[in-house]
Amino acid sequence: MLREIFHDPELAVAIAFVIAIVVVSKKVWQSLAGLLDERAAKIKAELDEAQKLKDDAQKTLGQFQRRQRDALQEAEAIVAHAREDAVRFAERAKRDLAAVIERRQRLAQEKIALAEAKALAEVRNTAVDVAIGAARQVIAERLLAGAQGQVLVDQAIAELPQRLN
Repeated sequence: MLREIFHDPELAVAIAFVIAIVVVSKKVWQSLAGLLDERAAKIKAELDEAQKLKDDAQKTLGQFQRRQRDALQEAEAIVAHAREDAVRFAERAKRDLAAVIERRQRLAQEKIALAEAKALAEVRNTAVDVAIGAARQVIAERLLAGAQGQVLVDQAIAELPQRLN
């Protein structure tokens, strides 16, 4: 039977053609499978790289978000501290202003008291001078008549400033 199959040239060519196609397709299939495997490996490597980049991006994003939160907290702390400082400075300024006002009032009162004492001393001195002048005139008029009166007047006038002070 095998002989009969090979006697017919068309059948033999068809079988040879099928065998050749099978052999060639096997080799083509292997090289196509190799190319596809290579391409799949390359795509897998690119996907792995993309996943790694995505993970790195997520990690970096998390770090930046933490830094942003920390910066916001720090900014809030700085603002709160600045407010506390402002309140403290305002209170100190009020105290300082009150102390300055009180000191100026005290100085003004001291100046007024000094001016009053000076004016009082001037009035006293003027009154003393007037009284001495009047006393001198009265004594001079009454005692001028005698020499003894003149001696007493001179003596009283000399002692008068010592007795008034």
